[in-house]
Amino acid sequence: MLLGLLYAAGPAVQARAVAGPAWLGLVTGGWAVLAVLAPPFVWVAFPLLFAYLHVLPLWGAMFGVTVLTSAAVVAAAWHAGELTTPLLVGPGVAAAVVTLLALACKALRAEADRE
Repeated sequence: MLLGLLYAAGPAVQARAVAGPAWLGLVTGGWAVLAVLAPPFVWVAFPLLFAYLHVLPLWGAMFGVTVLTSAAVVAAAWHAGELTTPLLVGPGVAAAVVTLLALACKALRAEADRE
């Protein structure tokens, strides 16, 4: 519940230069704790990918998406007791789709702002 409240506070602080990345760090830390404690929380990483792509510059977002996806794979494999192909491929494909969707939305917004 605390992680959900912290995540919900995002729109109020995302646009600020220091507060946005600090908020993202707190949410990511909360996710990491929950992902270690319970397997279902591993998959909460995917909404965080959108936040990374929204809050950080592109190079930082790509790095964050890569690290967060890798952490989700490791946590899921740790809970499962083994690394399987679906646990490796699924999060990677999901991260690629999230990244493409977020970049497409940014491009559409930029195009709309120009008109």
